[in-house]
Amino acid sequence: MNKTIRIGTRDSELALWQAHTVAKKLNDLGYPTEIVAVKSTGDIILDKPLYELGITGIFTKTLDIAMIKGEVDIAVHSMKDVPTALPTGIVQAAVLERANTVDILVHKGNLDFLNGNGIIATGSLRRKAQWLHKYPTHEVVDLRGNVNTRMQKLHDNNWNGAVFAAAGLERINLKPDTYIDLDWMTPAPAQGAMVVVAMENDAFCRGAVAQLNHKETEICTHIERQFLRELEGGCTAPIGALATVSENTITFNGVLFSLDGTEKHEIEKVVSLDDYRELGQKAAREVLDNGGSVLMTLIKKTLQK
Repeated sequence: MNKTIRIGTRDSELALWQAHTVAKKLNDLGYPTEIVAVKSTGDIILDKPLYELGITGIFTKTLDIAMIKGEVDIAVHSMKDVPTALPTGIVQAAVLERANTVDILVHKGNLDFLNGNGIIATGSLRRKAQWLHKYPTHEVVDLRGNVNTRMQKLHDNNWNGAVFAAAGLERINLKPDTYIDLDWMTPAPAQGAMVVVAMENDAFCRGAVAQLNHKETEICTHIERQFLRELEGGCTAPIGALATVSENTITFNGVLFSLDGTEKHEIEKVVSLDDYRELGQKAAREVLDNGGSVLMTLIKKTLQK
């Protein structure tokens, strides 16, 4: 038990909070840990929208390389930032119990713009499409950076509000009083969940981290990410998904939007808990068969320009 587990993380406040949370849980189980912070390309290049950088997993790539080189043993991520296909040799070791899944609008104390014209900021194609679907007269501007940076940019600009994941702001006590829950917005697949990845051949670390796994969250995020992967979303299409478990039943809601929010494909499924393994895939195929594949082709063409 004397091996120190080196935990790789991005160096943003939220990422460090996540890494320290995992470190504490491992320490409580008797494992010594060390936190190794790495700057990711996604944090450094802030002047380009994410999809223009052309790689999925821009926030996870730097840590993947550090793990493969043996500089860190495990890495902690916001699960919604992690590509659905992990690099060869790296495996999902645990999914921690999920926090709040809701998106929120942080505003400046006045919501009159919701009935007229407004400017909303977000770096997410999913949030943008859903916002424009509901508020077609609004303008949506790109917003990048870690949560602290984005909050400051909202403060410094003439925007009416910006969309954030509630979980991220709650974790580092940044959630202001001036916010509303966007319960009509379908969250990103795995939103509110943290994942720990390890090297496939590292039985010691995998065994240690496996004790942190929360089965219900693992099942729900599996369904959501399978839906995303089947639609070939990566980080590049307006796709939302949420699975919830109640007793022995799973309720799944998935959406695919056009980039401008005018076109919406939605699916809802309620199945028994035993049938979760293929649920995401089946739901995605249904969406694809009912016009989704035409839309996905169009989205890819648009984003490649």
